[in-house]
Order: sequence, then C-alpha cells, then structure tokens
Amino acid sequence: MKIRDADGADEPMFNLTPMIDVVFQLLVFFMVATTFHDPERELEIELPRAESGSAVEAVPEELVINIFRDGSLSLSGRRVDHAGLREALLRAARRDPKTPVTIRGDGSVHHQDVVRVVDACGTAGLSNLAIGTLEASQASGG
Repeated sequence: MKIRDADGADEPMFNLTPMIDVVFQLLVFFMVATTFHDPERELEIELPRAESGSAVEAVPEELVINIFRDGSLSLSGRRVDHAGLREALLRAARRDPKTPVTIRGDGSVHHQDVVRVVDACGTAGLSNLAIGTLEASQASGG
C-alpha cells in the first residue's frame, strides 16, 4: 500500500529533457543545412596587393570574373570558357550596360589573359570595370 506525503497530493512535474533534446537536434540540423561559405572567396586566387583604393561593398548585380593561374576563367563562381564568358557579358550588357564588372586575376596571371577579359567586356559594351586587389594592410596576413 502506497502512503502519501503529509501535504496531500503529489504535484505533477514536467520533464523538459525531451523538449531540450528536440530543440538541440533542430539547432544542429539548421546549422548543418545552412551554407556558410562565399564561393568567390574560396577560389584559389592570390590577388595582388595595391597601396591605393579601398574596400567596396558588393553590388548585388555585379559580375565577378576570376582569372586563375592557368588562364581558366570563372564568372560569378561558375567555370566558363572564353566563348561562354563573351555570351554572358553580352546578356548582361543587354540587361544593363552599366552593370559593374570586377576582374580578379591571380597575381601570377599573364597580362594577356587579363587583357582578353577586359577586351571581352568592352566588346560586350560593359565599361564599368574594376580590378580586384587586396588592401596593402593585408599584405602580411592575407
């Protein structure tokens, strides 16, 4: 026979452990499912240093062209060849001829590769060009 406390009835208690477990699992799920990378910054390009200039905020409609050491290209994170680059630049120029274009070439890229990209931009009718560099303060740390 069960004997009750002198207080009278047992008070109900809430077990919060299962709820905390579910919340924790949801937190882990959303952290794993969310991407925390910037594809432009993860490319293997070592930008040259520049004394002048300043960091600019990325414009949402900006085109970013990366030129790799071997001369290959990527446009806004996707690998393209020169013909694909020209087609994409022509489409962008038809939408808005003032579309900003940032050219980010590896420091060891041949000058001809950069000239070829600048020429493709000019042929497409895009003249709002910028060359991507690192600030001089980042010269030692990168």
